Formats: sequence, structure tokens, C-alpha cells
Amino acid sequence: MKKIIAGIFVFSQIFANAQIIRKYSNEFLNIGAGARGIAMGGAVISNQNDVYAPMWNPAGLNFIEKDWQGAAMHAEYFESIAKYDYLSFAKPLDNGNGVIGISLIRLGVDNILNTTQMIDPEGNIDYDKITKFSQADYAGIFSYAFSPGGSQNLNVGVNAKLIYRNVGKFANGFGFGFDVGALYQSDNEWNYGITVKDVLTTVNFWNVNQKELSTIVNGEEFNPAPKDKMELTMPKLNAGMSKNFEINRDLELLPEVGINVDFAKTAAVISTSFASITPYAGAELAYQKMIFVRLGVNRFQSITDIEDLSRKVSFQPSGGIGIKYKGLELDYAISNSGIGASNYFSNFFSLKLDMSVFRSK
Repeated sequence: MKKIIAGIFVFSQIFANAQIIRKYSNEFLNIGAGARGIAMGGAVISNQNDVYAPMWNPAGLNFIEKDWQGAAMHAEYFESIAKYDYLSFAKPLDNGNGVIGISLIRLGVDNILNTTQMIDPEGNIDYDKITKFSQADYAGIFSYAFSPGGSQNLNVGVNAKLIYRNVGKFANGFGFGFDVGALYQSDNEWNYGITVKDVLTTVNFWNVNQKELSTIVNGEEFNPAPKDKMELTMPKLNAGMSKNFEINRDLELLPEVGINVDFAKTAAVISTSFASITPYAGAELAYQKMIFVRLGVNRFQSITDIEDLSRKVSFQPSGGIGIKYKGLELDYAISNSGIGASNYFSNFFSLKLDMSVFRSK
């Protein structure tokens, strides 16, 4: 793991002055999947141990011991403006040689107004020339998790990501990248997790249709195509620790705290030119391992009020519930886009099927 982190620092320095680095490139892959993890504010880096693990820490896949698991999630953002869908499948390999998984993701916004042709070359406005288009991001993630040397305490996982992004008939892009993660279970039952997303930087190659994008009015060109056709997504590091506490025969509490690190200057409360750090926390209360109540908080940011220019801290709260019956689990989460920033809420529904439970009956 030390070699991995050292590699991140090297790549960060190599691309530090590149114009093709985008702070928020491929952000749709940082949303996460599974209403459980989202309800806990992403506080599952050290405890997500099922088919949803690739989106948080791929090492968690290795806790699937037999048969297979499947999952699906649907979410709607900003009062249903954007729609997010997720499908995944995971299965252990024979002879205990690890677990493989595949995940499919789509985030799309439909019916966006295209006003590029609304004004003709002479400057006349024609509203009948307004059309609509859709923008969508897709990703396929292939995952593998295993225990190095047959270790009973350490699990390691890797994601290989293929990305396709489409902006109507204006542009499309292809990309690829890798994530790595590790989980360590100590003898005193504490869990420690770390994930490095885009570990070698993720690369996107864009193709822009200048004819569709460009608009010329009175001899002046608007919407020129970007000069850079390649963009890089810098690494992100997530680390957390958790422990399950048995309150009584029926109740269990699983809290996790941790940090998210972006190797770029962002609006995070702790931010430098090299890295920005945001804390997070979340917890899950389980009743008879069948009914679950979850809370979480993350994305602490320093923002400026546009009216009085004062600085204040914004954060993103979340919560949710879940119910589990045999091998079927249904979860719901609700999240605000940021207290102190807006009042938009997003709803998440996810379903998980564990065939090992049904076949064992």
C-alpha cells in the first residue's frame, strides 16, 4: 500500500501543471451505489462487504463466500432532473481464489434545450430552432478481490473502469482507469479500509463535433471547440475505520469515521494546492439484523454567500432505512445536496439479492 500511495504522489507531480487535468472529471463515479452507503454518508469504506463494494472499496467483494449476489439501484437527483441507474453482479471463484464482479452505471439528463441554432448569422432570433438533446455518462467496472497469501485479516481489491460519455450530437468521449482498495480486520474487531480511485489517473479522450457546437453571429464565432481533446482525472483517496458494537440481543450499532482526500485544491474545509481533505461520519443501527436505520454526514465545504460575501461551512447530510428478509434486502436513502448551499433532495432506492441464502434453505 505504501508503494501505491508513493505512486500517486509521483503522478500528481508529473501532471501538476497540465492543462488537461479536470478537478471534477468523471464525478458520476464518485456518487457511490447502494442506498445503504449513501444513507451513511459514504461511511462504508471499511465495512461494505457485498456486491456494492466496487463503488466504495473493491476489497469488500472478498467477503462473498459462495454462490452469487446481484444488485440494482435507481436514484433521481435535483427533483428528478438527473437519473442514476446501477446494476451489478458478483461471484466467488472456485477453490477460494477470490471474487469477481461487474458493475454497470448510467447517469443521464434528458430534454436539455439546444439553443445553438436559435440565432441566425444575421443576429435574428428564431425560437422554432430550439431543439432538445440528452447528456449521459456510462461506465462498466470489472472488479477482482482476494486475500493475499491466504491472509485471514487482509483483503485487497482492484477495479478496471471503462467509461463512455455522450453530450448529444456535440461530443463524446472514451476513458479508462483503475481503482485499488484494501480492508484489514484487526484481532480486536476494528475494521480499517482504504481506497484509491483513479490510482494511475483516469484518461478520457474526447471527440467534438465543431459543426454542431459552433454558432456564428454577425461574423463572430461562439461556442468554439475546446483545444484539449484529452482530460485526466486525478487520484482520490478514501480511508475509514469502523467497529460493530452489540448493544443487546436485538440491537447492533456500526459507526464509521474517515476522510476523503482529493489531490487538488477544492472548496473543502481543509484545502491546499496539493491536497484537500474532507471528513465524513456515519452509522447504522440494526434491529435483529433485519431492520436498519442509517445516518451520515460528509462533503464539508467552505462556500461564499453571494449576497454578503461572508464565508460559511456547508455539509451534506443523509439518512435512510432498510429491511432484510432472507436473501433479499431493500434499502432507501435520502440526501440533501448541501446544507447551507441549496435545498434540493435526492432519493435513492436499491435492491440486493443474495442467492447463497436461498439455496441454503
